[in-house]
Amino acid sequence: MSNTTSGECAHTHDSTHHHHHHHASGNIKVAFFLNVGFTLVEIVGGLLTGSTAILADAVHDLGDSLALAQAWYFEEKSGEKSSARYSYGYKRFSLLGALISTVVLLTSSLFVLAHAIPRILEPQKPDAGGMILLAIIGVIVNGIAMARLSKESGLNAKVVALHLLEDMLGWVAVLVVAVVLYFWNIPVLDPLLAVIITLYILSGVVKNLKAMLPVFLQAVPDELDIALITREIEAMEHIHAVHHAHIWSLDGVHTVFTAHLEVDALLDAEAYMQLKELIRALVERYGLYHSTVEIEYPGEACRNLL
Repeated sequence: MSNTTSGECAHTHDSTHHHHHHHASGNIKVAFFLNVGFTLVEIVGGLLTGSTAILADAVHDLGDSLALAQAWYFEEKSGEKSSARYSYGYKRFSLLGALISTVVLLTSSLFVLAHAIPRILEPQKPDAGGMILLAIIGVIVNGIAMARLSKESGLNAKVVALHLLEDMLGWVAVLVVAVVLYFWNIPVLDPLLAVIITLYILSGVVKNLKAMLPVFLQAVPDELDIALITREIEAMEHIHAVHHAHIWSLDGVHTVFTAHLEVDALLDAEAYMQLKELIRALVERYGLYHSTVEIEYPGEACRNLL
């Protein structure tokens, strides 16, 4: 017996949904090109001005460029059906993308720290005028990209808009420090800001790793209690016992549930349908994306040994 959420079985698509989906994807695409283009400008600008703070912010923007690339790709991919090779669909690809982004951010953050920490011990004054110019452009570019996405209703677009808001606030901080450096000779502020921005990035990297590892290892999601769900099923009429119950997440959002149900008697068609409806209601109540349940009749040997 197999149960799936109603969303998986839908074969019709509303034209308005397609329009909004395409519009959101287009805005994410624009935001990506703005962000990745300016990230390259930042790297060059950071090297030319000698500002480790700008290099640190370039790393931050690089991370967001990777996030935008994934968001754009998966916004497009989300409309596709599962294939013969990827029978669960493409949702787990986002997890792989997130891992790649995390590794890139970790490597680049350590690179920035290796440059910024010695600068704290031996400060070198950067080109404050160049920093101010880059910071103003940074606020404008991220502001435009954020404005385009803030009007979208989709969760994907909203998350990306929050990334861009963080970027814009980071550039405001760089602008403030650059103005201070322009009027006062306090060069240590630049590497200090670089370290603060990089530590902020690393805190996000650690948080993402902690969230990703249980998903990769197919752990039961924190918000679900498999023992409680098993007890609920065992309390249903005709259920003698439940074994081989498993819950895991495809991508940190969409969960899969499988179980073997031992029934206490041979079920007629009506009793079977009633049990099926009870399982379907349980699946919907717990927000499970996909479920597969196997019925075992009295005296039937389970074919799974694990």
